Amino acid sequence: MDSQDRAVAVGASVDIDGWREHFDTAFSRIAGRFGRVEPRRQARSFLLGVLSDVDSRSCWQLAEHAGDSSPHAMQRLLSEAVWDADQVRDDLRRYVADELGEPDGVLVLDDTGDLKKGTASVGVQRQTPARPAGSRTRRSACSWPTRAVGDGH
Repeated sequence: MDSQDRAVAVGASVDIDGWREHFDTAFSRIAGRFGRVEPRRQARSFLLGVLSDVDSRSCWQLAEHAGDSSPHAMQRLLSEAVWDADQVRDDLRRYVADELGEPDGVLVLDDTGDLKKGTASVGVQRQTPARPAGSRTRRSACSWPTRAVGDGH
């Protein structure tokens, strides 16, 4: 299986229109936190870039992904635009809680990674350290979101 086959397999398992609808709904929760339309549009482009498959998450790559000719707008968003990160966080927390549907639920992110056991594992790249101690396997970088509620997860 080559990288093109893997990309097709992953792409076939994601409902792009459904994903975009959920993204737009989530972003509408925080859009009002940006007082001007320019930083609001840039924040949307920034998030879409961060969630994309660009090789690196630098302002240059995110700007290119957004169709910008330079990283200045992305840099301005992060350094000068007026918005309250705490309010954005709270808005997103409420959105996630509403979507999970459990008032006592919590979101748990586990970013410990997985050991690579084969040649077709998705998302496997060399990491630092490249191998777990005493092992010839490599680790894949991943985060596993799950929810925890009173009954478990």
